Amino acid sequence: MDGVGIDFGTSNSLAAIHAGSGTTRLVPLEDETPVMPTATYMDREFHTRTGQAAIDQYIEDNRGRTVELVPEVVGEASLLVGQAPAGSRAGPETSSHKVYGPAMEDHGLPGRLFRGIKRLLGDPGTRRLMVFGKPYRLVALITPVLLRMRQEIEAERREMGLPAQIGELRIGHPVHFEGRDEHRDATGLARLEEACGYAGLKNLKFYPEPVAATLSWRREAGAEHRGTALTVDFGGGTLDLAILRFDGDDARILSTAGEGLGGDFIDQLVFREFLFPLLGKGEIWRRAGDERVIETRFPFEQYEDLLLNWTVGYTLNQNRYRAPVMDCMRMPGESGHKFRRLFELMTRNLGYLVFEEIRQAKARLSEADATHIDLPDLDIDVRVTRGEFEALIAGVLERLDGAVQRALDGAGLRADEIDVVVRTGGSSLIPAVRGVLERRFPDRVVEHDPFTSVGEGLAIAAAQGLEFGRR
Repeated sequence: MDGVGIDFGTSNSLAAIHAGSGTTRLVPLEDETPVMPTATYMDREFHTRTGQAAIDQYIEDNRGRTVELVPEVVGEASLLVGQAPAGSRAGPETSSHKVYGPAMEDHGLPGRLFRGIKRLLGDPGTRRLMVFGKPYRLVALITPVLLRMRQEIEAERREMGLPAQIGELRIGHPVHFEGRDEHRDATGLARLEEACGYAGLKNLKFYPEPVAATLSWRREAGAEHRGTALTVDFGGGTLDLAILRFDGDDARILSTAGEGLGGDFIDQLVFREFLFPLLGKGEIWRRAGDERVIETRFPFEQYEDLLLNWTVGYTLNQNRYRAPVMDCMRMPGESGHKFRRLFELMTRNLGYLVFEEIRQAKARLSEADATHIDLPDLDIDVRVTRGEFEALIAGVLERLDGAVQRALDGAGLRADEIDVVVRTGGSSLIPAVRGVLERRFPDRVVEHDPFTSVGEGLAIAAAQGLEFGRR
């Protein structure tokens, strides 16, 4: 029997087909890779793009576009300014005026990019998002991604000589959805199931992501014996840990732990530490006053959050952000050059390009002692050593170690009672992350398909008809 697994991720998604021959095949969701960004872009005509095409369209539509936020009319008020004379039939004299909210509406916005919606699925308080004046439910914003995945899966099944219609299907889910609400897991699963229904994905069953990753490892390693495994899934958006006890194909979760911490957060740390100083952070802003030259520190903190979140970075292309930078660009020497870099980044909407290079540099540091963050478009070439990087993420490593301890405490186990530690997810490739685990579990840490293990495990679970908890 064949089976299909769908790993619907916070940052990226993947699908796999496990054929009756025992082989697992990744579905080519993008031209060059089976990994597809979990992104939806919707223009003003409400046409949608998904995956890398959604990101590319967002970048192109906002390159060089000056953003002008206008106040939104939130109501109309009337003020009594005079009374009619006694005995007059005329009404009282009033003055009406519109009430404006803060300047938050971008009338020139070509489209909206939605990424990371999975983080909101477990929050019952977030039901809808406004898209060009229309309220869209969260499930409607993730349905296009799931629909595309279904279509690509069906095309790949035909290519493999299988019936196009999907039979056994497993959809992955985190041990716990993000948020603090008591019912966040039930809410997240219900919303994900509803979106799958709209996308034509029928007869699905949910399966925990860390269990799927461990199942994939056990199949590849031939480890069919009874044992206790700690799975550490350290991805782009979250750190998810689970201690599992296996007996054949049966698995039981003994404890879980996790953090709202992932590779995206680490990338922001790198941006802040190594690139902010090259973009004007810490520089003195000198400008002419009435009687003397005014010197103040450039208010870089007003730019930081938008620089660190590339999906909204286009909003830096407003006059209130551009004007101070343009003034500082006239400063002589390296100071002016830094602000010319910042101006290029803002006006050309290069945030995504910057983060892609940071991710590549981070990956290179997993193999080398030093690398360069090379951004020719911004005239930036900065050397970063592994030692500098590890010092920067020291707090991240402490949080990882704390999560491991919480997982052990929750299971009532000592470190020496864990048979194997399966590390997966892109951030698990960082040597310092591996070091944290190896110090606690010497000679028991294994790496397994950091980007594909969950999808492959889900497909195996589907082919074997395995179920785990709620359907």
